[in-house]
Amino acid sequence: MTEQLRLMAVHAHPDDESSKGAATMAMYVAQGVEVLVATCTGGERGSVLNPKLQGDPYIEENIHEVRSKEMDAARAILGVDQAWLGFVDSGLPEGDPLPPLPEGCFALLDVEAAAEPLVRLIREFKPQVITTYDENGGYPHPDHIMTHKITMLAFDAAGDPDRYPDAGEPWQPLKLYYNHGFPMGRIRALHAYLTENGLDSPYGEWIAGWEKSGRAEREITTRVHAGDWFETRDRALIAHATQIDPDGPWFRVPLDVQREVWPTEDYELARSLVDTDLPEDDLFAGLRAASLAGEPSK
Repeated sequence: MTEQLRLMAVHAHPDDESSKGAATMAMYVAQGVEVLVATCTGGERGSVLNPKLQGDPYIEENIHEVRSKEMDAARAILGVDQAWLGFVDSGLPEGDPLPPLPEGCFALLDVEAAAEPLVRLIREFKPQVITTYDENGGYPHPDHIMTHKITMLAFDAAGDPDRYPDAGEPWQPLKLYYNHGFPMGRIRALHAYLTENGLDSPYGEWIAGWEKSGRAEREITTRVHAGDWFETRDRALIAHATQIDPDGPWFRVPLDVQREVWPTEDYELARSLVDTDLPEDDLFAGLRAASLAGEPSK
């Protein structure tokens, strides 16, 4: 392989990159792949979820700056580069009926216009592979759904010289994946292992809620064996201190159990412009040959 492989992960908020595909990114960095996280918003409307930091006046008054610094710390732990797309967090509306989203927020923007900064970034970074969320956002946060929309548009538009002509020289990514951060197969497998071995499981209510919802499980096409980087993933997640309680349920299952029961991070291949055989164990499957990697559109 003579061409440089590049992976771009498009996420809605700071912390999403550390909870979805972080071990995969750290693994690829260790292999010499260039990895760039594109963060759509600053997360400035996110609540302080760590009970140890709730009520801190400095954090509440400077949440945008605090979350930016947390992102810097997580980025350094994972070894990735990171770019802000500069949109304003939409917040997660709650209530019945749901309140309107705030004016000017990311989720209310015109999709064509909002995709332009991502098209520009794709053309600058030149990734062969992009990861993002499915059409439901992974979960129905308006910013996650909007992230899906602009990424799908940008995947096609970045290689088209007639679209966004002022956003740089065209570059066509070759594969696009949806993150499966918490596939129910993984949740059920961990729950079964813990309960069968007399250990406390944090997943019982999660499984019951899923079954009650009637949601179908999505297809996993690609399982990346990134278990050796689970500890790196967790350290990056803990760096987002306003969002993550280090004593919370995220970290109750020992890493050795996770590696034994479900040692992969999982993806769904949504678009591919190269031949590949499913199932895969590599996001760059079909791209490892130098003749395919890194070839821009003409």
